[in-house]
Amino acid sequence: MTRLVLFDIDGTLLISRGIGREAKRLAMQECFGMTGDLDNHVFGGKTDWRIVAELLAPHGLSADDVGRAMPAYEAVMARHMRAIMGGYRADPIPHAMELVSELRQRDDTLVGLVTGNTSQTAAIKLEMAGFDRAWFPLGAFGNESAEREGLTRLALQRARELKGAQIDGAIVIVIGDTPEDIKAARAIKAIAVAVCTGYVPREVLICSDPDFLLADLSAFLDLMPW
Repeated sequence: MTRLVLFDIDGTLLISRGIGREAKRLAMQECFGMTGDLDNHVFGGKTDWRIVAELLAPHGLSADDVGRAMPAYEAVMARHMRAIMGGYRADPIPHAMELVSELRQRDDTLVGLVTGNTSQTAAIKLEMAGFDRAWFPLGAFGNESAEREGLTRLALQRARELKGAQIDGAIVIVIGDTPEDIKAARAIKAIAVAVCTGYVPREVLICSDPDFLLADLSAFLDLMPW
């Protein structure tokens, strides 16, 4: 039996300290000619597709309009992020590197990503924080669905295709730092693990009713039924 562990990135594996917002600003200006109220927008738990759609909705663009532009937008955003990354830093969340390393050594565990970042910018942020994108053999990304629930469904489908076997939601673990991560876990009947390492207050995470709520990732292996 193969267990699937799906990690969020920002606030769960790493803190990227503003590079995502600035790369969005540059990419939105280039692709759409406007950025909306970017400085005041709350990103947490949302896909990049959803963020751009919300910012541009007052200007008459629909989520479908944004979706059609996502392939070009993803490439432009990655180009800008590469260009400015020397002025920013990203740090791994305490215990994240150790946990990923431990899980990768287990024959019964498949490690993947479910993140609101686009696939290309996810790889850049991981690189900046010292993770290797190859450590995560599958993933679902914020350029592929406007809704986070669509990403967990897509990641589960890809895991089944990769392993050539049925993987039930009951042996999938989704780890994230926002209520949206918990909802996305519920969409595939997975185990929802919330960590208090992002920007969402503990009280808000408690109200979202995760299966496990951790101060950080150090206690993860002790709690899971391996």
